Amino acid sequence: MKSKTVIITGGSNGIGKAAALEFAEKGAKVLITGRRKSALDEAAALHGNISFLVADSSDLASAELIIDTAISKWGRLDVLVNNAGAGANADLEDISEKRISDMFVVNVISPSLLAKASLPYLRESKGTIINVSSTIGHMPAAHLSHYGASKAALEYLTKSWALELSPDIRVNAVAPGPTYSGALTGIMGLSEEQAAEVERQETAMIPLGRRGVPEDISRWIVSLADPASAWVTGQVIGIDGGFGLNSAY
Repeated sequence: MKSKTVIITGGSNGIGKAAALEFAEKGAKVLITGRRKSALDEAAALHGNISFLVADSSDLASAELIIDTAISKWGRLDVLVNNAGAGANADLEDISEKRISDMFVVNVISPSLLAKASLPYLRESKGTIINVSSTIGHMPAAHLSHYGASKAALEYLTKSWALELSPDIRVNAVAPGPTYSGALTGIMGLSEEQAAEVERQETAMIPLGRRGVPEDISRWIVSLADPASAWVTGQVIGIDGGFGLNSAY
């Protein structure tokens, strides 16, 4: 990945942070984004090739800022990783219009605007877009209907963009299963006790017998960006220990 440049949204923790470090260790220049400067500082301190920008993916004006920052720093863009996400664990009768809208802004609209803004530079570099979906994007789940719908939309965009942007830009997605990334108490808003119970339930449903760790996912993100994957596009790679083999959650 030497001489390559990478943008990773939501790069201050979990899967995004692990991917940033792996790209950096392979020689890429990496720009990570997120809302909390302290967490971004901590992630960027892991490697000299990692820079950061405080940017909230729920602010749609951030798309142009993120792309412009990377181009002004390095003059090129090779990889866009749409990793920032929003979620909700809520029944249909309880969920609010704002919660639904917030999820679709972060999980669907923001990746779309970032991809759009990146097109001139990715076309020039013959680069790639990697979206981060979820097993729930193609596995029905009670209490997660709108989160799953937003990820299903992202998977549809992945496949459609792969057709639309070929042969210049490859577009793929990874679909992580239950992973130790802080998402349950973070984007899902569960208490520590609720998160522990969900972790117990999910682990019991995983054929390989354990939850994932961020590095289980990040290595596939980096692999899809590698020139060795030059004949792979329009794919959604499930990385879930077999969790998705269940018909519903």
